[in-house]
Amino acid sequence: MSEYERAVILRLGRLRPKPPRGPGVIFLVPCIDDLAVVDIRTRSFDLHRQEILTRDMVTISIDGVVYYSIKSPFDAMLQVYDPEEATEKLAMTTLRNVAGTHKLMDLLSSKEYLSNQIEGILYNSTEPWGIRVERVEIKEIFMPDQLKRALAVEQEAMREAKAKVAAAQGERDAVTALKEAADIMETNPIALQLRYLQTLNSICNDDTRSYVFPFPVDIVRNLMK
Repeated sequence: MSEYERAVILRLGRLRPKPPRGPGVIFLVPCIDDLAVVDIRTRSFDLHRQEILTRDMVTISIDGVVYYSIKSPFDAMLQVYDPEEATEKLAMTTLRNVAGTHKLMDLLSSKEYLSNQIEGILYNSTEPWGIRVERVEIKEIFMPDQLKRALAVEQEAMREAKAKVAAAQGERDAVTALKEAADIMETNPIALQLRYLQTLNSICNDDTRSYVFPFPVDIVRNLMK
């Protein structure tokens, strides 16, 4: 018997009260002992795509994969007829029940939480069968094309709204900064003169063909009088 196999022996239909035999050579009494070999390596099966109605009344499809192993060969042989089939059916039912209690956006944003929740339920439910569920992974959540387009439009609208809010906040900050600068220039004429010279320097370069020279309005008013 291989290293990854264990043997459960029934003598005249009764379980022999000893730990599972193996690995190595096992001696049987002909016509009296019945041998059942159990593989204790980790195995997996696919959760076929399940159609689920979410809590907010949206129909989606979810598929996944389950990893499990035989923890107790005695219980796996005596407590359940087909451990793999029983675990698979229980996993599909649990997936539908758990996913149906969540909203669509919660499922899309927290697949890991959904996997952990299903794994915990399967672990507790299959323990009496001698099975240990090691991991549950949700592979994909399928949605109708119409729903995908609606979600895309909604997300685009949210991004545009956030961009407008950011632009409005930027304009508000700019106005606040200009007001503070104007208050400083009002109390300090030299600052206003420096700003005037800086403006002239910024508009004067090698490609400039027009010259702009601000003319004080007070002088024009005096001439008009």
